[in-house]
Parts: sequence; C-alpha cells; structure tokens
Amino acid sequence: MAAGACSGNGILLDIKDPVHPKRVDAVNDPNYSYWHSASFSNDGSKVVFTDEWGGGLGARCRPNDPNKWGADAIFNLKDNKLSFANYYKLPAAQGDSENCVAHNGSLLPVPGRDIEVQAWYQGGVSVMDFTDPAQPFEIAYFDRGPIDPNTLILGGDWSAYWYNGYIYGSEIARGLDVFELTPTQFLTQNEIDAAKTVRVSELNVQNQQKIEWPAKLVVAKAYLDQLSRSQALPADQIAALQKAIQDAETSHMSKGNLAKLKGMTPSLEPSAAAAKNPADAARLRALANILKHPAT
Repeated sequence: MAAGACSGNGILLDIKDPVHPKRVDAVNDPNYSYWHSASFSNDGSKVVFTDEWGGGLGARCRPNDPNKWGADAIFNLKDNKLSFANYYKLPAAQGDSENCVAHNGSLLPVPGRDIEVQAWYQGGVSVMDFTDPAQPFEIAYFDRGPIDPNTLILGGDWSAYWYNGYIYGSEIARGLDVFELTPTQFLTQNEIDAAKTVRVSELNVQNQQKIEWPAKLVVAKAYLDQLSRSQALPADQIAALQKAIQDAETSHMSKGNLAKLKGMTPSLEPSAAAAKNPADAARLRALANILKHPAT
C-alpha cells in the first residue's frame, strides 16, 4: 500500500503491482488547506496525514489559530477504507514571529506503541503517541524559541527523523539538531532502550520499511512498563515478571532462570485474550514470545 498527501486530499493506493497502481480510497477535510505528507503506523492499521497550512511560511500555531488547521489528521485503515479518528496539533502555542505548521516526521521504534516524531518548523519537534488514534497526545518535545522575537524569519525544523537511537532535525536557519530521548511519565528508560535495539544500515522514511524488534529482554521490560501503565496485569504479577527478568540478566542467562521465565508465559495467554484493548493484547503476546525464547 501507499498513502499520498496530494494537496487537495489524501489518497490510498494499492501498489502491489507498481507498474499498475490502483487508487482504492480517498479522503478530504474542509479543515485542511494543503495535504502535505502521510505516514503509516508500523502495522498499517492507521495513517497520519499532515496539513501544511500556509506552506510553512506563516505563524500558524498561535493561541488564536484553530487546532484543526495546520495539524495532523489520523485515520484508521481497515479493508482498504480510511475512517477519520482525530486531529493532533502540538499543544504549545507559538508566537507571531514563529513560522509553525505540521511537517515531516517518522515513526519512533518503541515496541508496543505507535509513536511519530515530527517537525513543526519554529514550533520545534513534537513526539506524538497515536496508539489510540482517537486520543493522540504529546509525550516529548523540543522548542528552542523564535529566531527573532519581533520579526518572522523563515526557520525551524523542516524534518525530524529517527535513525539508530537519535532524532535528527534539519533546522532551516540554524543547522542540524540532534536529539536523544529522555525518560518522562509518558516514556520509560526501558522503552527508550528497546527503541535503540532497532538498527538499520540505511533509512528512507518515505519507504517505511517494517520495524522489527529483537527478542531481547530489554524489549520485554518495555512491554512490562506499558502493561503496568495501562494496568493490564496485576501489580504483583508485573513485579514477579520484572524480578524474573532481572535474575536472568544478572545470571547471564543461566538455564535455570531462562526456564523460570518460560514457565511464566502460560499465565500471559489468558490475559491477552481478556485484554481490554488490542494494544495490550498485542503487548502480552509479544512479551510471551520473548520470554519463551529470549535472545542473548
């Protein structure tokens, strides 16, 4: 599949036969001025379209600017049909001298979540969690402030792309920004470390090659942090799993401790079946698969 932002609308293409692409769906939005870019979630169940209202040259993130303009529109994708879920716009209002609008970004490879890091010109960089497409929210940001507080000068981050553990932002007026994530209430160190296990020799964000995570225990710890956050497992069960993982790590993956981890997986299967949402069900299944055969 391919998703395209085509100035006046967003389209969905079947490109299985690239010589004969087929348009299978299209969406429009009266709140959008200029459909600019499109990103799939890693599983292909969602598409994030951006609106480059004003072409990136104007101050479009002021307190009086509508939150639906120059923002992201998140769509669910099922059976080749796009259905609107919600909008996202960076929550920090910007000044009259800061050009600001949604622009280029990429997926951030935290397992178990749909996260996009995105450039907003002089609005800086915003990291959005859209795991629940109906309730997207910001989990991290960087905003260096206006180039000139009194005069609008073109500048800010034109793109923000994750690559092998860092985020690279191409700042129009001030050079290259290189960022590293830090833990917050919305993002744990285990999740950051799990994201860093994804290594690629090259990256073309437009191609969106599928992200795959190694079966390492740090990835399992990230899933446990998420299951704790959503309360998908009892606290005592999470604590027991965390201790078992720690014991396996400190013993340098001894056979006895690995066997104990594997023995704890059957209790995760009924929890996955009874999970309140698909995200937690997927996390529980992925956690069980890692604990059965963790990579060294």
